[in-house]
Amino acid sequence: MNKCRHLAIIMDGNGRWAKAQGKPRTAGHLAGADNVRTIAIAADQAGVEYLTMYAFSTENWKRAADEVNYIMKLPAVFFKKYMQEFIDRGFRMWIIGELDALPAATRDVLMDAMEKSKTNTGLNLIICMNYGSQREILLAAKAYAKDVLEGKADLDITEEQFEDYLMTKGFPPVDLLIRTSGELRISNYLLWQIAYAELEFVPEAWPEFTPEVLNRCLEEYQNRDRRFGGVKNV
Repeated sequence: MNKCRHLAIIMDGNGRWAKAQGKPRTAGHLAGADNVRTIAIAADQAGVEYLTMYAFSTENWKRAADEVNYIMKLPAVFFKKYMQEFIDRGFRMWIIGELDALPAATRDVLMDAMEKSKTNTGLNLIICMNYGSQREILLAAKAYAKDVLEGKADLDITEEQFEDYLMTKGFPPVDLLIRTSGELRISNYLLWQIAYAELEFVPEAWPEFTPEVLNRCLEEYQNRDRRFGGVKNV
């Protein structure tokens, strides 16, 4: 039976869920933020050690300014409500992405969450903000090239050594990737890290993605035949 150490989720469908409810898109983002707490607790109870969640991509800046501004204010609301509970549960917060491009107030909230939880040893809750995987790999390649030019590295590098240049340095590879809302694409998310991940695409929008749906996905994952490019002996 497969153990899911690292679960990654593309939290899709907030706006469409809100529209179906006759509510503004911002209501969907608020409900989606609250569901991060629900699913983080459920994942922790299921034995997941690393939970990586796609909150805001490098492409999401293309959305309407009012929507982007609302999303940038959500971390302050979210952590005010749940940070103490996360600390009490032993969760450690990680924020990955190009954080320097975020508004200063948003960045400060995110950095504070990491600082306050840095000694925790429970679930690693990883939030991707202003993150894009192609950009991540490009930045890693540039950093590696700089080290080569400065004599700090040579051209004989392994995949494992290159991973030290990625934003997910120190994290295990993704075991299971779930995308909500019925969309069947990866959307520039953790392209290196999901090389051999199992994929699940579910019809539920993120605000209606319940612990029961999560457990259904984990049970499906446990029964997958993971060969990592090899051939199963019979």
